[in-house]
Amino acid sequence: MPSNQSPLGALPARFRRERLLIVGCGDVGQRVVRQLQAPGAAAPRVRVLALTSSPDRVQGLRARGITPLLGNLDNAATLRRLSGVATRVMHLAPPPGEGAGSGSWWRDPRTVALARALRLRSQPASLVYASTSGVYGDCQGALVPETRALAPATPRAQRRVSAERAVRHLGRAGVRASILRIPGIYAPDRAGGTPEARLRKGTPVLVAEDDVYTNHIHADDLARACLRALWKGRPQRIYNVSDESHLKMGDYFDLAADLYGLPRPPRLPRSTAQTELPVVLLSFMSESRRLDNRRMLQELGLRLRYPSVAEGLRT
Repeated sequence: MPSNQSPLGALPARFRRERLLIVGCGDVGQRVVRQLQAPGAAAPRVRVLALTSSPDRVQGLRARGITPLLGNLDNAATLRRLSGVATRVMHLAPPPGEGAGSGSWWRDPRTVALARALRLRSQPASLVYASTSGVYGDCQGALVPETRALAPATPRAQRRVSAERAVRHLGRAGVRASILRIPGIYAPDRAGGTPEARLRKGTPVLVAEDDVYTNHIHADDLARACLRALWKGRPQRIYNVSDESHLKMGDYFDLAADLYGLPRPPRLPRSTAQTELPVVLLSFMSESRRLDNRRMLQELGLRLRYPSVAEGLRT
């Protein structure tokens, strides 16, 4: 690659420094930064930049050692400044939600706009995109490898498929892109990161014969997977990022209730749940799959700190 196209530019090697741009620097993004800043971090010394649409976040990002860049994924013109600014990119921002004003409800214009901005000048060497395991749809409890055909059943999953398509297109243009398909993220120190509040409300779960398999990943392990993929992911590769737990949803809530010393949630048949539970909650109860994480473990060499939710919820 000619020096004027290199993401590190034409500076002498001793002055070169990796620059990581985090798009969507929320809880997981900040965990990534903490791991990069930890003593003895395996990754090279990196300058971290973060895109934010909120001037109110600038001071807080700087206090964490992050260089803030003001811009809005919903305003493509504000993203031009991202061109050539980073050697690596971590895209953790979700697509727009329902009723965001676009007639193309199944598209993710945010990822399309970001990809176009990144191609204006020297492209990053690698990009990691945080997608969702919801793109597989209902697999009736089957073990699901990354090669399984996609069958998104909800608008939010269809927008994720659109985002993945934009990321793969960027990969064909020369960026080493990794797509992480992520299930439910949890952590005791994450806002809403455990089922405790739901257990205290007494929200029902399905009876065993109607229940669905659900998948989880601790937020710290997810951050580590993002970093592994950023430096070690194979070109244009997809990874299921999930722990070793293969629990049905009701069993997960029973486990958490026992850990917290709370009553186990009541159980309802699906026929009753459809009239008593919110639509969004029902959508998660309508898909059953067990993610195959062997590619993540073998290719990224990731050793999970929390291989099961029982270990992760206790921390």
